[in-house]
Amino acid sequence: MSSHREAPEISKDPVADNSDVYAFVSPDAPSTVTLIANFIPMQNPMGGPNFFEFGDDVLYEIHVCNRGDGVPDVSYQFRFTTKIRNRSTFLYNTGPITHIADSTFNRPQTYTVSRKERGANPVVLRSGLTVPPVNVGIRSTPDYAHFTHEATHSLRGGRKVFAGQRADAFFADLGSIFDLGALRPFQNLHLIPSAAATMGVNGLQGLNVHSIAIQVPKTDLTRGGANPSNPTSSLSVIGVYASASRQKTTVINRATGKREGHGPFTQVSRLGNPLFNEVIVPMSRKDYWNTTAPSNDAQFAQYVTKPELAGLLPVLYPDVFPHLKAYTKPRADLAAILLTGIPSGVVSGFQNYTGSTQADLLRLNLAIPPAASPSPYGILGKDLAGFPNGRRVTDDIVAIELRAVAGATIALVDPSYTADGAAAVLVDGTSNTNSPLLKHFPYLGTPAGGYQSLPGTPAT
Repeated sequence: MSSHREAPEISKDPVADNSDVYAFVSPDAPSTVTLIANFIPMQNPMGGPNFFEFGDDVLYEIHVCNRGDGVPDVSYQFRFTTKIRNRSTFLYNTGPITHIADSTFNRPQTYTVSRKERGANPVVLRSGLTVPPVNVGIRSTPDYAHFTHEATHSLRGGRKVFAGQRADAFFADLGSIFDLGALRPFQNLHLIPSAAATMGVNGLQGLNVHSIAIQVPKTDLTRGGANPSNPTSSLSVIGVYASASRQKTTVINRATGKREGHGPFTQVSRLGNPLFNEVIVPMSRKDYWNTTAPSNDAQFAQYVTKPELAGLLPVLYPDVFPHLKAYTKPRADLAAILLTGIPSGVVSGFQNYTGSTQADLLRLNLAIPPAASPSPYGILGKDLAGFPNGRRVTDDIVAIELRAVAGATIALVDPSYTADGAAAVLVDGTSNTNSPLLKHFPYLGTPAGGYQSLPGTPAT
């Protein structure tokens, strides 16, 4: 998974679990950038009567670095407050909810958005912003799509924000991949083979997340407020990551039964590039990685330049990856993609290099316009507006990173290398099978409804 339950400790704290980060030039508003951070992964739509919600005790942040040192220069902070309207009922809603402010919505949330620049105190952009209810079902939330518009709030400075439940746009064949690295379309070639399947099974089908999305002018993010018009300029490149933090001390209030946080906030989850902590960092260091800053990621570079998965592929798929098996040099291609950005001259007409500091950041060249015909394979599909140039909600991250790890990108930095034939066609066979993505902010689709959903079919 991109970063769903990717580390032992954060898997026990889903409210703070940052599962996906997206950063892209807005296709319908190309003078702006959209930043999205998802939390609370793997939501069963039927998860009542205490449905999923943001944590009042969590500091959610989306960070932007523009100086090349992996330290945030601009951070957007989000704090939530939950209210109970009717304390005498167990119900989430006491009747149909047709508007966010309806009194029938028994557990509404509001939030405050602040913007913080490096070395300065946060500045509140707006407070009291409403969060929509979750998609309970056809009786409780009869016109759920309406909430998307109602919960999109304008902020000063040409910004807009949304926070609430959405359909998970990440897709991956979790059941197959975590069963000893099987890829259904290629499982006939696996060390423990079975008949190849045409399609994979989307393990995120029918599941929701909670999303924080903010759209801002490009000049809100660049160094000195520069207008990013030159793709070759370092001023056009930003690095993005999101984080969740909790206060260091938790106390259980015996009078209320509630947990209360005390002391300074400390980071418990972070995410830049998809699958970094999930697939690159070993299990023994995953929890530690979640507490560290991107500026200190040089300590994890060894796992990028010699990735475990690159060594496993030739073992799991005998005779399919002979060139990858024989390649012993450090993976400079992956270090560029994940830790420094790609310098000029590697990919024609493209760069998103942020300097020599190694940091897990989602790097975006703001001067590259949205693609007229996007490829789900991003730069590997000759689409310079896609991953690893930021990340769009349509990018097939699993396929892109599988191909890169399998050696499809080695020749970009080492012309002596010839990629194995399979490297360029690896897929897990999945696509987005949740509700359709939107063509406008916040871009993620309507969440699956509790009443409308069917439980999964158990199999042995």
